Amino acid sequence: MARSRMQPVSPKTAPTRKRTYDSSRRRRQAAETRTEVLVAAMRLFAEEGWTGTTVAAIAKEAGVAVETVYSGFGSKKALVRDAYDASVVGDAEPVPLVDRPVFARMAEGSVRDRLHAGMDMLADIHERSSGTWRALLEAASGDDDLTAWMREAHARRRIDVGRSLERIFERTIPETQLDLLWVLFSPETWWQLVHDRGYSRAQFEHALATATLLLLGEDPELFGPAPTS
Repeated sequence: MARSRMQPVSPKTAPTRKRTYDSSRRRRQAAETRTEVLVAAMRLFAEEGWTGTTVAAIAKEAGVAVETVYSGFGSKKALVRDAYDASVVGDAEPVPLVDRPVFARMAEGSVRDRLHAGMDMLADIHERSSGTWRALLEAASGDDDLTAWMREAHARRRIDVGRSLERIFERTIPETQLDLLWVLFSPETWWQLVHDRGYSRAQFEHALATATLLLLGEDPELFGPAPTS
């Protein structure tokens, strides 16, 4: 009996196997790279300033190619803006400050508890972001685009200050008092008190809390005793 021969399979009828593409893994890797670049940018901008920080130095710190930084952020100006935004919230996730648990804490407990939560959040933000903010100020000198962006950032911060105070005190804050507190809560105030005047974090929080209570007609002793150091 003749042995049957295997017939060759026609390319047209051969079963095809689709090549899977792990897009979620690719997105995760891209997000991790973005975070590494932002962390490097925050540190270098804070320590070296705008002119002292190069994209090449950021890339080296993050362990990536310079081209990777440019493809992810477009320019050094865009990178310093994104680094500041990330330093305010503490990570690279696209979640606004008002939608985070730290913001929700200002609606929990007594007025004193809520005020402590607010001052703690403010000090955390300035510890992370004030150096990058100063790099932005340096970069914005003579740059119309960055100057306009910083005005918008100030306006957003004023809105956040108002929302924070309304949560803490459970009432609307008059516009004039809000303007004064918006200035008082600025990164410039943190820098002048902590870096120039030598305030500790605890002293900064107490000073701003006391000023806030006085401006809003509340008991200035509500926050608690002044720290010794």
